[in-house]
Amino acid sequence: MKKEIVISQDQAVFWLDGDGRWHNAHGPFQHRKIINHFHASIQKDETGYFLCQETDACREKVYFRFSDTALFVFEVIGDTKLTLVLNTGDQIPLQPERLFIENDALYFRKGDERVKFTQRCLMNISDRLEIVDGVYSIRIGRKRIKIGESPHPDEP
Repeated sequence: MKKEIVISQDQAVFWLDGDGRWHNAHGPFQHRKIINHFHASIQKDETGYFLCQETDACREKVYFRFSDTALFVFEVIGDTKLTLVLNTGDQIPLQPERLFIENDALYFRKGDERVKFTQRCLMNISDRLEIVDGVYSIRIGRKRIKIGESPHPDEP
């Protein structure tokens, strides 16, 4: 059985900001391969979000601090059937009824997790988004679908 090393949030030397960028004491990460590796390594358990790395000898779990959420939509692909590409590399079909606006940011509910659209992603889909008389909507194909203002936890 492999030895497990657990590093708590307060001992972690890196964190994730509110727009999905990794940081350490020297500032934002710059190397794309490291950034992608960190995003792809995000996992969650009953204690919270962590990065996991395994070697032949051990399994290391580093719980990290994050602002708002640890999951982000980095890209939206498709035209009439949209797929969300998350920072973890996961791809999930967009269910418009799971979109909501909170504090002027767009989110998607993935089970009990909040997934935030990055500013860059919002710019890329801005031609699909509208606000009329304070009501937000997204255009998917020829349909215009209203976006809720807050999550509804009682929905599946």
